[in-house]
Amino acid sequence: MDQALFVFVTVADKGSFTRTAEELHMTQPAVSQYIAALERTTGTKLLERTNKYVRLTKAGYIVYHHAKEIIGQYTRMQALIDDLMHIASGPISIGASYTFGEYVLPHAIARLSERYPLIQPTITIGNTREIAEAILNHEIDVGIIEGEYEDKKLLIEPFAEDVMEIVVAKNHRLSSEEDIAARALESETWIVRETGSGTREAADRMFSGLRLHPRKLMEFGSTQIIKESVEAGLGITLLSQWAIRKESALGTLRTIRVKGTPITRQFSLVTGATPFHTKAAQLFIELLRETRWTASTEL
Repeated sequence: MDQALFVFVTVADKGSFTRTAEELHMTQPAVSQYIAALERTTGTKLLERTNKYVRLTKAGYIVYHHAKEIIGQYTRMQALIDDLMHIASGPISIGASYTFGEYVLPHAIARLSERYPLIQPTITIGNTREIAEAILNHEIDVGIIEGEYEDKKLLIEPFAEDVMEIVVAKNHRLSSEEDIAARALESETWIVRETGSGTREAADRMFSGLRLHPRKLMEFGSTQIIKESVEAGLGITLLSQWAIRKESALGTLRTIRVKGTPITRQFSLVTGATPFHTKAAQLFIELLRETRWTASTEL
């Protein structure tokens, strides 16, 4: 790999030639020489440098974006080569959308660590769209998303079903009702996730399927905040059974039955369109495929 690219990315990330020299255990003049060589190669200035700051130029932003991708691809290539000679070990970067990431993934990581203690996972949590984009940008090795998502540049494989139910506070007027009509929910305040979230996509699909037109929507960017808000009586919501396991057991949240519910969706594996994965990534993928993931199962 071109060392100049690595030095350049480090300067951009650190915002300093001095801190880069300290990080890479080299002299500051050596850092400057690498940057100058890269600028000669590209034929343009890549950094604006003063006594107060170091900033990327417009050309620098382009080189930085592609350099990050090149470094990521080189690292993955080296990991694949190393896997041919060693037992399962090393880093794996996993991205997951909120429901799976916060309520299911910890159980998966525990199983992975029990079987392969030398594998070192790092976790990124985001909504479905963000995780898919992270795979495309080579920022993570494996992604798990919720609901429906399509991109020809990605391999998307459903591996588990998620059940979603309408959730209310324990003292809500509908908490003890049976056979509730959808129209009875139109006057309720619905608390939903942001656009791009798999949970929001499921809620919108439910509204359409039930011909339900909520008069008031509140949009929150966190499942935990939604649960707290429903418990406080602020509104009702649609959430995965995984997300409300503890609250259901404690009785602070209840589910209600409406014709056309519960709603089901898929948890799906997302990887780049390549047949090659590190051993750590392949073992994690196999673990997800072989496990029966249901919210009613004690893990």
